Amino acid sequence: MRSLINGFFHFKHHVFPQERQHFQKLANGQNPEALFITCADSRIVPDLITQSRPGDLFVCRTVGNQIPAHGAAAGNGVSSAIEYALKALDIRHIIVCGHSDCGAMKAVLDPTKLSDLPATASWLEHAAAARSVALKSYVGVTDDARLHVLTEENIIAQLRNLATHPSVAVKLAQGELTLHGWYYQIHSGEITSYDAERRIFRPLEQEAVTASPKLRSRQMAEGDAA
Repeated sequence: MRSLINGFFHFKHHVFPQERQHFQKLANGQNPEALFITCADSRIVPDLITQSRPGDLFVCRTVGNQIPAHGAAAGNGVSSAIEYALKALDIRHIIVCGHSDCGAMKAVLDPTKLSDLPATASWLEHAAAARSVALKSYVGVTDDARLHVLTEENIIAQLRNLATHPSVAVKLAQGELTLHGWYYQIHSGEITSYDAERRIFRPLEQEAVTASPKLRSRQMAEGDAA
């Protein structure tokens, strides 16, 4: 705890003074570029990964970057974040970011790890579809490979759940929103991004040309995400 308090005082005396004008501007409102939905894992720091400044990202963190489908009682907090981002902040991009070595995904593969964590076990039921694909479609692969596959499939599954939310569906239909599925690899710092047309994850390109939001809307309706 001492390191956190010392960190604050370093921020107060050395960082804040250099960014004073920026924080004064933020004091009057926010205009983030994207909603970043990611895992609660302490190793995932969205602002660091994307080199964003305060005010650039609207962040929602959940165990296993789960996004319950619209109407699920357990998803009220996530639903609220999504709704606020789109309706109040008019955000045009949503990133769903999973990551390597995810403890939640390990527990999805081995539910015995959750025997003393009933709330977490219930929460991770939203990854059931991804688990089925990983177990039934990838027989005979190593444990590490299956974990990798599950993490990717979970990102895709959560993108599909995301599209069931009315505020998302409307923006997609109007061509005012783009969804992104990212897989962040802790050990290498690399990010791969889901390509719905090819149904694969590809290295994130610095000058990536994305499909139109309208095309993405049709793909989501057909069961894919972008």
